[in-house]
Amino acid sequence: MPPESRLRPEAGAGRDGEAGSRGPADGDTASGGASGGGSGHDGRPDGAAEDGDGGEPPLTGRQRLRAGLWPPRLTRAQLIVAVLLFILGLGLAIQVRSTSDSSALRGARQEDLVRILDELDNRSQRLTDEQRRLEGQKTELENSSDQAEEARKQTVEKEQQLGVLAGTVAAQGPGIKLTISDPTHSVEADKLLDTIQELRAAGAEAIQVNDVRIVANSYLSDVRGGVEIDGKKVTQPYRFKVIGKPQDLEPALNIPGGVVQTLEKEQATVGVAGEQKIIVDALREAKRPDYARSSSQ
Repeated sequence: MPPESRLRPEAGAGRDGEAGSRGPADGDTASGGASGGGSGHDGRPDGAAEDGDGGEPPLTGRQRLRAGLWPPRLTRAQLIVAVLLFILGLGLAIQVRSTSDSSALRGARQEDLVRILDELDNRSQRLTDEQRRLEGQKTELENSSDQAEEARKQTVEKEQQLGVLAGTVAAQGPGIKLTISDPTHSVEADKLLDTIQELRAAGAEAIQVNDVRIVANSYLSDVRGGVEIDGKKVTQPYRFKVIGKPQDLEPALNIPGGVVQTLEKEQATVGVAGEQKIIVDALREAKRPDYARSSSQ
């Protein structure tokens, strides 16, 4: 067999080998094209291609970490957990503060704690009583805006009335004047006392004989030359000034068998005159009782 025939297969084999060697290269090119834009020219990545084309430089690790953390992307569960943790921390802070505030009492003795507790109870009771008292005063002031003035007026009027009856204040009003002249000095203390009693029974409110005020505890006695009333001697003519209703006083003295007829039997002269204004100005000293006190105190 000639040498050329022996070399042809080898040459064919060389072409086949060359084709085989180029096949993988063509496959690489195809696979590179099939992989899409992940590789640029010559099989380089896009970034590398951009670098080669003059684009932005690649990010560093710190920049990639920062871009991943901000802005934060919180889910609803993470937000709820964050709120719960905040509330828990706030409660712990308040607990620690209150514990530190009461640390001063933690080291106190039992006797001191009992004393402090008693003082707090007493102070609370005093404040409660003070509040109750102030509320009572407020209620009284609200209810007595007009009642206070009315009560004061009633008190003054009552004082005046009692002063008239006790003879400690002067009095005036309608009434009568009674004059008894006794030239024979036959009118004694009992006759004057009967006259006073008859006037009181007829409604006399204030009586004055000469310059002596007649009151509930007045007494009369006979003395030489006249009559003594409450230790003061009065002589005739006996002048009575009586405050009351004249229409009742004058008839009471003139009834048959009454004061006027009795005195006239003693040869005394009696004169009765009604007037619209009688002034009784004889006063008695108000004495403070030694033992008696008002039951309302």
